[in-house]
Amino acid sequence: MNTGMEKICQAMADYLEGRGIPASTAWPMTPREEKGPVVVVSLRSCQAGPAGFQDYLGERYNQETGLWEECFGKQAELTLGLDIYAPEGGDGQVVRQTFDQLAGALILGGPEGLRAEEFSWEEMDYDSQSRRLRGRVRAVCRVCLQGIAESGGEFVDFELRGVVKQ
Repeated sequence: MNTGMEKICQAMADYLEGRGIPASTAWPMTPREEKGPVVVVSLRSCQAGPAGFQDYLGERYNQETGLWEECFGKQAELTLGLDIYAPEGGDGQVVRQTFDQLAGALILGGPEGLRAEEFSWEEMDYDSQSRRLRGRVRAVCRVCLQGIAESGGEFVDFELRGVVKQ
């Protein structure tokens, strides 16, 4: 079962895959088959604040259930890990080349509602656990998270909605 945050990481991985960059979430449901470099997407931090008066955004009618639902939201700043893993034994050139591709994809945008405001290369090292070279990359994204509550107040879902305009 995917939670909202897992969906956000999956959306970024899918976006990168769509631009020809092999990508996966940090803890996929199925084993990864990695032959070359891969960008591993993880959530490093999330800071959320109000998006409306006491987070209330209004109501919407759910066509499937025939019920009105209340919408609540938060603005959030997410820090994603976009770590690049490559087979050991190289000089790191493939990691740097993959970072160039990754930077190009992030400059052009991101998945709907999840645009990187900033990104940075942190370091390259050897990960002894995975036995691969690792280039640590961090991306900061500002998003709007929306939660849905059925009448009666029980939250049923939350999702990434739109972009935050500054």
